[in-house]
Amino acid sequence: AELARPGTPQEDILHNRIGKGIYAFADPERYFEERVTTARGGKRKDCILELSNGRSLFVCHQPTDGGGWVSTHEDITERQRAEAKINHMARHDALTDLPNRLFLREQLEQSLKRVQRGERVAVLYLDLDQFKAINDTLGHSVGDVLLQAVAVRLRACLRDTDVVGRLGGDEFAIIQNSVMDEKDITNLANRLFDAVRTQYDLDGRQLNINTSIGVSVAPTDGCDPEQLLRNADLAMYRAKADGRGTCRFFEPEMERRVKARLKLEFELRQAIMGEEFELYYQPLLSLRQNRVSGCEALLRWHHPTHGLISPAEFIPLAEETGLIAVLGEWVLKAACAAAASWPDDVKVAVNVSPVQFKDRNLVQTVVNALKATGLPGRKLVLEITEAVLLDDDEAVLIA
Repeated sequence: AELARPGTPQEDILHNRIGKGIYAFADPERYFEERVTTARGGKRKDCILELSNGRSLFVCHQPTDGGGWVSTHEDITERQRAEAKINHMARHDALTDLPNRLFLREQLEQSLKRVQRGERVAVLYLDLDQFKAINDTLGHSVGDVLLQAVAVRLRACLRDTDVVGRLGGDEFAIIQNSVMDEKDITNLANRLFDAVRTQYDLDGRQLNINTSIGVSVAPTDGCDPEQLLRNADLAMYRAKADGRGTCRFFEPEMERRVKARLKLEFELRQAIMGEEFELYYQPLLSLRQNRVSGCEALLRWHHPTHGLISPAEFIPLAEETGLIAVLGEWVLKAACAAAASWPDDVKVAVNVSPVQFKDRNLVQTVVNALKATGLPGRKLVLEITEAVLLDDDEAVLIA
Protein backbone atom coordinates (compact mmCIF):
# COMPACT_ATOMS: atom_id res chain seq x y z
CA ALA A 1 0.00 0.00 0.00
CA GLU A 2 2.86 2.41 0.72
CA LEU A 3 4.00 2.20 -2.92
CA ALA A 4 0.67 3.61 -4.06
CA ARG A 5 1.27 7.00 -2.43
CA PRO A 6 1.74 10.00 -4.76
CA GLY A 7 5.38 10.79 -5.37
CA THR A 8 6.64 7.22 -5.11
CA PRO A 9 9.60 6.80 -7.54
CA GLN A 10 9.08 4.35 -10.40
CA GLU A 11 12.33 2.62 -9.45
CA ASP A 12 10.89 1.63 -6.07
CA ILE A 13 7.87 0.00 -7.70
CA LEU A 14 10.05 -1.92 -10.18
CA HIS A 15 12.52 -3.08 -7.50
CA ASN A 16 9.61 -4.24 -5.38
CA ARG A 17 8.18 -6.24 -8.27
CA ILE A 18 11.55 -7.85 -9.00
CA GLY A 19 12.27 -8.50 -5.35
CA LYS A 20 9.01 -10.38 -4.79
CA GLY A 21 9.64 -12.55 -7.82
CA ILE A 22 6.60 -11.32 -9.67
CA TYR A 23 8.64 -10.76 -12.81
CA ALA A 24 8.99 -14.12 -14.55
CA PHE A 25 12.10 -13.82 -16.69
CA ALA A 26 15.71 -14.55 -15.81
CA ASP A 27 17.14 -11.07 -16.47
CA PRO A 28 15.35 -8.63 -14.12
CA GLU A 29 17.91 -5.86 -14.62
CA ARG A 30 17.13 -5.78 -18.32
CA TYR A 31 13.44 -5.51 -17.48
CA PHE A 32 14.22 -2.65 -15.08
CA GLU A 33 16.23 -0.74 -17.68
CA GLU A 34 13.58 -1.30 -20.38
CA ARG A 35 10.78 0.09 -18.18
CA VAL A 36 12.82 3.13 -17.13
CA THR A 37 13.82 3.82 -20.72
CA THR A 38 10.18 3.59 -21.81
CA ALA A 39 9.15 6.06 -19.13
CA ARG A 40 11.78 8.54 -20.23
CA GLY A 41 11.16 8.07 -23.95
CA GLY A 42 8.00 10.11 -24.19
CA LYS A 43 6.44 7.70 -26.70
CA ARG A 44 3.58 5.26 -26.49
CA LYS A 45 4.61 1.66 -26.06
CA ASP A 46 2.58 -1.52 -25.55
CA CYS A 47 3.92 -4.80 -24.25
CA ILE A 48 2.78 -8.04 -22.65
CA LEU A 49 4.20 -8.73 -19.19
CA GLU A 50 4.42 -12.38 -18.14
CA LEU A 51 4.20 -12.89 -14.39
CA SER A 52 5.73 -15.70 -12.36
CA ASN A 53 2.28 -16.96 -11.32
CA GLY A 54 1.41 -17.71 -14.93
CA ARG A 55 -0.76 -14.68 -15.51
CA SER A 56 -0.28 -12.19 -18.33
CA LEU A 57 -0.70 -8.42 -18.28
CA PHE A 58 -1.12 -6.12 -21.23
CA VAL A 59 0.79 -2.94 -20.35
CA CYS A 60 -0.02 0.27 -22.23
CA HIS A 61 2.45 3.13 -21.64
CA GLN A 62 0.80 6.38 -22.77
CA PRO A 63 2.64 9.78 -22.50
CA THR A 64 0.59 12.78 -21.24
CA ASP A 65 0.93 16.53 -21.71
CA GLY A 66 3.57 18.15 -19.52
CA GLY A 67 6.01 15.23 -19.55
CA GLY A 68 4.04 12.72 -17.47
CA TRP A 69 2.70 9.33 -18.47
CA VAL A 70 0.05 6.79 -17.57
CA SER A 71 0.75 3.07 -17.49
CA THR A 72 -2.36 0.88 -17.71
CA HIS A 73 -2.15 -2.78 -16.71
CA GLU A 74 -4.86 -5.12 -18.03
CA ASP A 75 -5.05 -8.79 -17.04
CA ILE A 76 -5.40 -10.70 -20.33
CA THR A 77 -4.71 -14.20 -18.97
CA GLU A 78 -8.14 -15.66 -19.70
CA ARG A 79 -8.27 -14.01 -23.12
CA GLN A 80 -4.91 -15.53 -24.04
CA ARG A 81 -6.00 -18.94 -22.80
CA ALA A 82 -9.21 -18.74 -24.82
CA GLU A 83 -7.29 -17.68 -27.93
CA ALA A 84 -4.79 -20.50 -27.41
CA LYS A 85 -7.64 -22.99 -27.03
CA ILE A 86 -9.35 -21.75 -30.18
CA ASN A 87 -6.05 -21.89 -32.09
CA HIS A 88 -5.46 -25.43 -30.81
CA MET A 89 -8.94 -26.55 -31.81
CA ALA A 90 -8.49 -25.09 -35.29
CA ARG A 91 -5.33 -27.14 -35.81
CA HIS A 92 -6.09 -30.37 -33.99
CA ASP A 93 -8.51 -33.23 -34.40
CA ALA A 94 -11.25 -33.09 -31.77
CA LEU A 95 -11.38 -36.87 -31.23
CA THR A 96 -7.68 -37.81 -30.98
CA ASP A 97 -6.09 -34.39 -30.30
CA LEU A 98 -3.64 -35.12 -33.11
CA PRO A 99 -2.75 -32.40 -35.63
CA ASN A 100 -5.46 -32.15 -38.30
CA ARG A 101 -4.90 -31.84 -42.04
CA LEU A 102 -4.36 -28.05 -41.82
CA PHE A 103 -1.75 -28.24 -39.07
CA LEU A 104 -0.09 -31.28 -40.63
CA ARG A 105 0.29 -29.39 -43.88
CA GLU A 106 1.89 -26.49 -42.02
CA GLN A 107 4.29 -28.89 -40.32
CA LEU A 108 5.13 -30.48 -43.65
CA GLU A 109 5.89 -27.07 -45.14
CA GLN A 110 8.39 -26.49 -42.34
CA SER A 111 9.95 -29.92 -42.90
CA LEU A 112 10.31 -29.26 -46.62
CA LYS A 113 12.45 -26.19 -45.90
CA ARG A 114 15.08 -28.58 -44.55
CA VAL A 115 14.89 -30.58 -47.78
CA GLN A 116 16.34 -27.54 -49.52
CA ARG A 117 19.37 -27.96 -47.27
CA GLY A 118 19.88 -31.54 -48.38
CA GLU A 119 17.71 -33.50 -45.92
CA ARG A 120 15.09 -36.08 -46.87
CA VAL A 121 11.56 -36.21 -45.51
CA ALA A 122 9.12 -39.14 -45.72
CA VAL A 123 5.32 -39.01 -45.57
CA LEU A 124 3.62 -42.21 -44.40
CA TYR A 125 -0.11 -42.46 -45.15
CA LEU A 126 -1.98 -44.99 -42.98
CA ASP A 127 -5.47 -46.40 -43.43
CA LEU A 128 -6.93 -48.89 -40.96
CA ASP A 129 -8.01 -52.14 -42.61
CA GLN A 130 -11.63 -53.26 -42.05
CA PHE A 131 -12.34 -50.33 -39.71
CA LYS A 132 -15.72 -49.76 -41.37
CA ALA A 133 -16.78 -53.28 -40.40
CA ILE A 134 -16.02 -52.53 -36.74
CA ASN A 135 -17.93 -49.25 -36.94
CA ASP A 136 -20.92 -50.90 -38.58
CA THR A 137 -21.12 -53.92 -36.29
CA LEU A 138 -20.07 -52.50 -32.90
CA GLY A 139 -21.13 -48.89 -33.31
CA HIS A 140 -19.42 -45.55 -33.80
CA SER A 141 -18.72 -45.11 -30.10
CA VAL A 142 -16.51 -48.22 -30.11
CA GLY A 143 -14.92 -47.02 -33.36
CA ASP A 144 -14.11 -43.66 -31.77
CA VAL A 145 -12.45 -45.30 -28.75
CA LEU A 146 -10.45 -47.52 -31.11
CA LEU A 147 -9.25 -44.48 -33.09
CA GLN A 148 -8.12 -42.83 -29.87
CA ALA A 149 -6.20 -45.95 -28.88
CA VAL A 150 -4.56 -46.14 -32.29
CA ALA A 151 -3.54 -42.47 -32.03
CA VAL A 152 -1.78 -43.13 -28.71
CA ARG A 153 0.11 -46.07 -30.18
CA LEU A 154 1.17 -44.15 -33.28
CA ARG A 155 2.55 -41.32 -31.13
CA ALA A 156 4.59 -43.81 -29.11
CA CYS A 157 6.33 -45.08 -32.28
CA LEU A 158 7.78 -41.68 -33.24
CA ARG A 159 10.80 -39.58 -32.37
CA ASP A 160 10.38 -36.06 -31.02
CA THR A 161 11.22 -34.71 -34.48
CA ASP A 162 8.42 -36.65 -36.22
CA VAL A 163 4.76 -35.66 -36.45
CA VAL A 164 1.58 -37.74 -36.66
CA GLY A 165 -1.80 -36.33 -37.62
CA ARG A 166 -5.30 -37.54 -38.37
CA LEU A 167 -6.54 -36.70 -41.85
CA GLY A 168 -10.11 -37.82 -41.17
CA GLY A 169 -12.04 -41.05 -40.72
CA ASP A 170 -9.56 -43.87 -40.13
CA GLU A 171 -6.74 -42.21 -42.08
CA PHE A 172 -3.55 -40.94 -40.44
CA ALA A 173 -0.35 -39.39 -41.80
CA ILE A 174 3.15 -39.27 -40.35
CA ILE A 175 5.94 -36.85 -41.24
CA GLN A 176 9.29 -38.54 -40.71
CA ASN A 177 12.10 -35.98 -40.68
CA SER A 178 15.85 -36.43 -41.18
CA VAL A 179 15.56 -39.65 -43.18
CA MET A 180 18.97 -41.10 -43.98
CA ASP A 181 17.91 -44.02 -46.19
CA GLU A 182 14.99 -46.30 -47.02
CA LYS A 183 15.81 -48.51 -44.05
CA ASP A 184 14.80 -45.69 -41.67
CA ILE A 185 11.36 -45.65 -43.27
CA THR A 186 10.87 -49.43 -43.30
CA ASN A 187 11.95 -49.64 -39.66
CA LEU A 188 9.34 -47.05 -38.71
CA ALA A 189 6.71 -48.82 -40.82
CA ASN A 190 7.44 -52.10 -39.03
CA ARG A 191 7.09 -50.40 -35.64
CA LEU A 192 3.75 -48.98 -36.76
CA PHE A 193 2.54 -52.39 -37.96
CA ASP A 194 3.49 -54.03 -34.66
CA ALA A 195 1.82 -51.28 -32.63
CA VAL A 196 -1.45 -51.26 -34.56
CA ARG A 197 -1.74 -55.04 -34.81
CA THR A 198 -1.40 -55.65 -31.06
CA GLN A 199 -4.78 -56.63 -29.63
CA TYR A 200 -6.95 -53.88 -28.12
CA ASP A 201 -8.91 -54.31 -24.91
CA LEU A 202 -11.73 -51.76 -25.01
CA ASP A 203 -14.06 -52.02 -22.03
CA GLY A 204 -13.59 -55.77 -21.87
CA ARG A 205 -13.98 -56.23 -25.62
CA GLN A 206 -10.94 -57.61 -27.48
CA LEU A 207 -10.40 -56.21 -30.96
CA ASN A 208 -7.80 -56.73 -33.66
CA ILE A 209 -7.12 -54.43 -36.56
CA ASN A 210 -4.42 -53.91 -39.16
CA THR A 211 -3.24 -51.04 -41.32
CA SER A 212 -1.98 -50.39 -44.84
CA ILE A 213 0.81 -47.85 -45.37
CA GLY A 214 1.81 -45.80 -48.39
CA VAL A 215 5.04 -43.80 -48.51
CA SER A 216 6.29 -40.83 -50.49
CA VAL A 217 9.72 -39.27 -50.03
CA ALA A 218 10.87 -35.71 -50.62
CA PRO A 219 12.53 -34.56 -52.76
CA THR A 220 12.29 -37.70 -54.96
CA ASP A 221 8.48 -37.79 -55.05
CA GLY A 222 7.92 -34.04 -54.89
CA CYS A 223 8.51 -30.99 -52.72
CA ASP A 224 4.93 -29.79 -52.35
CA PRO A 225 2.89 -30.83 -49.27
CA GLU A 226 -0.26 -31.71 -51.21
CA GLN A 227 1.69 -33.64 -53.83
CA LEU A 228 3.52 -35.68 -51.19
CA LEU A 229 0.29 -36.48 -49.34
CA ARG A 230 -1.43 -37.41 -52.62
CA ASN A 231 1.45 -39.65 -53.70
CA ALA A 232 1.57 -41.36 -50.30
CA ASP A 233 -2.20 -41.87 -50.57
CA LEU A 234 -1.77 -43.50 -53.98
CA ALA A 235 0.89 -45.81 -52.56
CA MET A 236 -1.43 -46.70 -49.68
CA TYR A 237 -4.16 -47.76 -52.13
CA ARG A 238 -1.60 -49.97 -53.88
CA ALA A 239 -0.81 -51.54 -50.49
CA LYS A 240 -4.51 -52.29 -49.98
CA ALA A 241 -4.81 -53.72 -53.48
CA ASP A 242 -1.82 -55.97 -52.80
CA GLY A 243 -3.53 -57.64 -49.88
CA ARG A 244 -3.73 -55.06 -47.05
CA GLY A 245 -1.44 -55.00 -44.06
CA THR A 246 1.52 -54.06 -46.24
CA CYS A 247 3.68 -51.03 -47.01
CA ARG A 248 4.29 -49.68 -50.51
CA PHE A 249 6.46 -46.83 -51.76
CA PHE A 250 5.12 -44.41 -54.35
CA GLU A 251 5.97 -45.09 -57.99
CA PRO A 252 5.18 -42.76 -60.95
CA GLU A 253 3.20 -45.58 -62.58
CA MET A 254 0.64 -45.31 -59.77
CA GLU A 255 -0.22 -41.75 -60.76
CA ARG A 256 -0.49 -42.68 -64.44
CA ARG A 257 -2.84 -45.51 -63.52
CA VAL A 258 -5.07 -43.19 -61.49
CA LYS A 259 -5.24 -40.69 -64.33
CA ALA A 260 -6.16 -43.48 -66.73
CA ARG A 261 -8.85 -44.64 -64.30
CA LEU A 262 -10.34 -41.15 -64.03
CA LYS A 263 -10.38 -40.90 -67.81
CA LEU A 264 -12.07 -44.28 -68.10
CA GLU A 265 -14.67 -43.27 -65.51
CA PHE A 266 -15.51 -40.14 -67.52
CA GLU A 267 -15.76 -42.17 -70.73
CA LEU A 268 -17.92 -44.76 -68.96
CA ARG A 269 -20.43 -42.09 -67.97
CA GLN A 270 -20.43 -40.81 -71.53
CA ALA A 271 -20.90 -44.35 -72.84
CA ILE A 272 -24.01 -44.90 -70.70
CA MET A 273 -25.57 -41.70 -72.03
CA GLY A 274 -24.37 -42.38 -75.58
CA GLU A 275 -25.68 -45.98 -75.68
CA GLU A 276 -22.30 -47.47 -76.55
CA PHE A 277 -23.13 -50.81 -74.88
CA GLU A 278 -24.31 -53.96 -76.58
CA LEU A 279 -25.42 -57.41 -75.45
CA TYR A 280 -24.11 -60.63 -76.93
CA TYR A 281 -25.85 -63.93 -76.20
CA GLN A 282 -23.97 -67.14 -75.50
CA PRO A 283 -26.13 -70.23 -76.07
CA LEU A 284 -26.51 -72.75 -73.25
CA LEU A 285 -26.83 -76.24 -74.70
CA SER A 286 -28.74 -79.04 -72.99
CA LEU A 287 -26.77 -82.20 -73.82
CA ARG A 288 -29.56 -84.43 -72.58
CA GLN A 289 -32.13 -82.86 -74.91
CA ASN A 290 -29.58 -81.79 -77.53
CA ARG A 291 -31.04 -78.30 -77.84
CA VAL A 292 -30.48 -74.73 -76.77
CA SER A 293 -32.17 -74.30 -73.41
CA GLY A 294 -31.16 -70.70 -72.84
CA CYS A 295 -28.69 -67.93 -73.50
CA GLU A 296 -26.42 -65.96 -71.22
CA ALA A 297 -26.37 -62.19 -71.78
CA LEU A 298 -22.81 -60.87 -72.17
CA LEU A 299 -22.22 -57.12 -71.93
CA ARG A 300 -19.72 -55.43 -74.24
CA TRP A 301 -18.63 -51.80 -74.51
CA HIS A 302 -18.03 -50.47 -78.00
CA HIS A 303 -15.50 -47.73 -77.25
CA PRO A 304 -15.27 -45.23 -80.13
CA THR A 305 -11.45 -45.29 -79.97
CA HIS A 306 -10.40 -48.56 -78.32
CA GLY A 307 -13.06 -50.83 -79.80
CA LEU A 308 -14.55 -53.63 -77.68
CA ILE A 309 -13.66 -53.31 -73.98
CA SER A 310 -13.97 -56.37 -71.75
CA PRO A 311 -16.34 -56.20 -68.75
CA ALA A 312 -13.34 -57.15 -66.58
CA GLU A 313 -12.05 -53.61 -67.15
CA PHE A 314 -15.18 -51.52 -66.67
CA ILE A 315 -17.49 -53.53 -64.38
CA PRO A 316 -15.28 -53.09 -61.26
CA LEU A 317 -15.11 -49.38 -62.04
CA ALA A 318 -18.88 -49.22 -62.46
CA GLU A 319 -19.30 -50.90 -59.07
CA GLU A 320 -16.93 -48.49 -57.34
CA THR A 321 -18.55 -45.40 -58.83
CA GLY A 322 -22.16 -46.50 -58.36
CA LEU A 323 -22.79 -46.60 -62.12
CA ILE A 324 -23.51 -50.32 -61.91
CA ALA A 325 -27.13 -49.61 -60.90
CA VAL A 326 -27.89 -47.71 -64.10
CA LEU A 327 -25.88 -50.11 -66.24
CA GLY A 328 -27.43 -53.18 -64.62
CA GLU A 329 -30.94 -51.84 -65.14
CA TRP A 330 -30.23 -51.29 -68.83
CA VAL A 331 -28.84 -54.83 -69.19
CA LEU A 332 -31.92 -56.36 -67.55
CA LYS A 333 -34.35 -54.50 -69.79
CA ALA A 334 -32.35 -55.16 -72.97
CA ALA A 335 -31.97 -58.87 -72.19
CA CYS A 336 -35.65 -59.29 -71.26
CA ALA A 337 -36.71 -57.46 -74.43
CA ALA A 338 -34.60 -59.77 -76.58
CA ALA A 339 -35.75 -62.95 -74.81
CA ALA A 340 -39.41 -61.97 -75.21
CA SER A 341 -39.16 -62.89 -78.89
CA TRP A 342 -37.37 -66.21 -78.33
CA PRO A 343 -39.08 -69.63 -78.21
CA ASP A 344 -41.10 -70.16 -75.04
CA ASP A 345 -38.69 -72.79 -73.67
CA VAL A 346 -35.52 -70.70 -74.08
CA LYS A 347 -34.49 -68.71 -70.99
CA VAL A 348 -32.15 -65.74 -70.67
CA ALA A 349 -29.51 -65.57 -67.92
CA VAL A 350 -28.30 -62.22 -66.64
CA ASN A 351 -25.35 -61.76 -64.27
CA VAL A 352 -26.00 -59.66 -61.16
CA SER A 353 -22.96 -58.10 -59.51
CA PRO A 354 -22.50 -58.27 -55.70
CA VAL A 355 -23.13 -54.51 -55.52
CA GLN A 356 -26.44 -54.88 -57.39
CA PHE A 357 -27.44 -57.80 -55.20
CA LYS A 358 -27.13 -55.64 -52.07
CA ASP A 359 -29.33 -52.95 -53.59
CA ARG A 360 -32.74 -53.08 -51.93
CA ASN A 361 -34.28 -51.86 -55.18
CA LEU A 362 -33.09 -54.91 -57.13
CA VAL A 363 -36.42 -56.76 -56.85
CA GLN A 364 -38.35 -53.74 -58.11
CA THR A 365 -35.84 -53.28 -60.93
CA VAL A 366 -36.41 -56.87 -62.06
CA VAL A 367 -40.18 -56.50 -61.79
CA ASN A 368 -40.09 -53.31 -63.86
CA ALA A 369 -37.97 -54.98 -66.58
CA LEU A 370 -40.35 -57.94 -66.85
CA LYS A 371 -43.39 -55.68 -66.89
CA ALA A 372 -41.94 -53.34 -69.51
CA THR A 373 -40.96 -56.16 -71.89
CA GLY A 374 -43.74 -58.66 -71.24
CA LEU A 375 -41.26 -61.45 -70.50
CA PRO A 376 -42.62 -64.15 -68.17
CA GLY A 377 -40.62 -64.37 -64.94
CA ARG A 378 -39.93 -68.09 -65.48
CA LYS A 379 -37.82 -67.20 -68.55
CA LEU A 380 -35.41 -64.97 -66.59
CA VAL A 381 -32.49 -66.43 -64.66
CA LEU A 382 -30.41 -64.19 -62.38
CA GLU A 383 -26.86 -65.43 -61.85
CA ILE A 384 -24.71 -64.42 -58.89
CA THR A 385 -21.11 -65.14 -57.97
CA GLU A 386 -19.91 -67.15 -54.97
CA ALA A 387 -18.60 -63.90 -53.43
CA VAL A 388 -22.18 -62.77 -52.82
CA LEU A 389 -22.94 -65.83 -50.69
CA LEU A 390 -19.77 -65.35 -48.64
CA ASP A 391 -20.77 -61.80 -47.69
CA ASP A 392 -22.53 -61.84 -44.31
CA ASP A 393 -24.55 -58.77 -45.14
CA GLU A 394 -28.10 -58.15 -43.93
CA ALA A 395 -29.37 -57.36 -47.43
CA VAL A 396 -27.82 -60.58 -48.77
CA LEU A 397 -29.29 -62.71 -45.98
CA ILE A 398 -32.77 -61.24 -46.51
CA ALA A 399 -32.55 -61.86 -50.24
